[in-house]
Amino acid sequence: MGMTLSEKILARGAGKSAVRPGDKVWVQVDVLMTHDVCGPPAYAIFQREFGKGARFWDPAKVVVIPDHYIFTEDPHARRNLEELRRMAREQKLPHFYDAFSPRYSGVCHVTLPEKGHVVPGSILIGTDSHTCTSGALGAFATGVGNTDAAFVMGTGKLWLRVPETFRVLLHGRLSPGVMAKDVILRLIGDIGVDGATYCALEFQGEGVASLSIDERMTLCNMAVEAGAKNGIIPVDGLARRYLEERGVDCSLAEASDSNAQYLATREYRLEALVPQVARPHSPAHAVPVTDCEGEPLTTAYIGSCTGGKLEDFVAAAVILRDRKVKLDTYAVPATVAVREAIGRVQVDGKSVEQILKEAGVKLGEPSCAACLGGPEDTFGRLRGKEIAISTTNRNFLGRMGSKEAKIYLASPATVAASAVAGCIADPRPFVDERSWELVAQASRGASLPGVGNPG
Repeated sequence: MGMTLSEKILARGAGKSAVRPGDKVWVQVDVLMTHDVCGPPAYAIFQREFGKGARFWDPAKVVVIPDHYIFTEDPHARRNLEELRRMAREQKLPHFYDAFSPRYSGVCHVTLPEKGHVVPGSILIGTDSHTCTSGALGAFATGVGNTDAAFVMGTGKLWLRVPETFRVLLHGRLSPGVMAKDVILRLIGDIGVDGATYCALEFQGEGVASLSIDERMTLCNMAVEAGAKNGIIPVDGLARRYLEERGVDCSLAEASDSNAQYLATREYRLEALVPQVARPHSPAHAVPVTDCEGEPLTTAYIGSCTGGKLEDFVAAAVILRDRKVKLDTYAVPATVAVREAIGRVQVDGKSVEQILKEAGVKLGEPSCAACLGGPEDTFGRLRGKEIAISTTNRNFLGRMGSKEAKIYLASPATVAASAVAGCIADPRPFVDERSWELVAQASRGASLPGVGNPG
C-alpha cells in the first residue's frame, strides 16, 4: 500500500521506510519557528527543563520572527520583544528578524517562505496554529504549544501521531472575483470546524495547479480552521520555481502515491464556486455572498497571514481603482516585502499603494495588527459594536478586539467590494475577465501593459 505526501515526510523524519496513520513516531525537526507571543514562555520552559546555560540543539534551525504585537506602546508587548532579543543573544541565533531593525520582516507565516525557510519534504514546527501555511510548498508544517516547542529547542525532536489524510480535489479554474479564500471557506462550511480533526488536509488536482503561490498559502493557512493537523500541497513547476528563486533545495519534494489511502475525499469544480462569506462567530458559518448581500457593516479589513499577501492587495486594487470606500477600511501588508511590492506593482498605470490611498484606505505597517486583537493602540483594532468584514482567518467572539463586535470573513475581493458598497457586496459585478487577469499578471510580477514592476 502506498503512502500519502504527509506520511512520506513523517517516515523520512522518523528514519523509517514507511509509516501508517495512527503510528506514534519520534521525528527529527528541520525548522522550529517562534514569535513574540510564544517565544518567551517557550524559552522559559526550555531553561527550566534543560538548564539556564543549555544550548539549543541547532541554532541555525530556529527561526524567530516577532510580528504579533509590534507597533504598540504596550509595556507587556515591549517586554516580550526584549525577552526575544535576550534569547537570540544567548543562543546566537542567525535567523532572528528583530523588530525595529533592518532585518524586520513581518508576519511569520509569510516571512518563512519569502526568506527560504520552507523546504519541500521537510518538517517545520511553529508555535502558532497557522504554521500550516507553509504546507503550500510541500512541507509538513504544523503548530505546537510552548512545552513541545521547548522540547524541540533542546532535542530537535518531536513525538507525533501520523495523521490520516483528507484529500480535497480541485478541478477547473476560479471565475473572476472568486479567490482561494472562497474555496477554503466553502470547504469549512461543508465539513465544519472539526471535519478534518487531526488530519493532513491535502489539496490536489488541476485546480490547485491553476492557483498562485499566494493563493495556495491561503488554502493551507486555514486548514487548521477545519481542525486539521496540517495543510499540504505537492510541489509542481510553479512552486519549484518559487523555491529555487530563494535558493531552496527541492530534492526532498514528494507526492502521494497513486495507491495511497485517504480517510475521505471531497471534490469541487472551481468554476462553479461563488464568493463566500462566513457569518459571525465561526469560519464554518460560510454562505454564498448572495445570501447576505446588503447586510450592514461599519469596517473593512484587508490583511493578516491569510489576506495580506501581494495578490490579495492586487485583487483589492482592481476593485478599488477609481472608486471610494464608504467604510473605515484598513489595509495591513503581511510583510515588508509585500509593503514594498504594493508600491511598485501597477494596475492600469497606478501602483497598488496609490490606488488604496486614493480610495480612502488607511495603510498600516507590516504585522499581524488587529487580526489577534492586540493592545488598545493596535492599528485597525475593533472597538464597541462594530460590524467588520475581514480577510483574516478567524471571526471568533473578541478575535479582533471588542467582544461586542461582529466579524464576517471573506476574500480580499469581497472585502474591497463591500468597502465600496458600504455593506456586504458581491465582488463579481466589479470585475470582468480583463480586469481579473490583471490580478494574475501582477501577482506574477509581470511587466505587461497595464501591470508592471517599474523597479
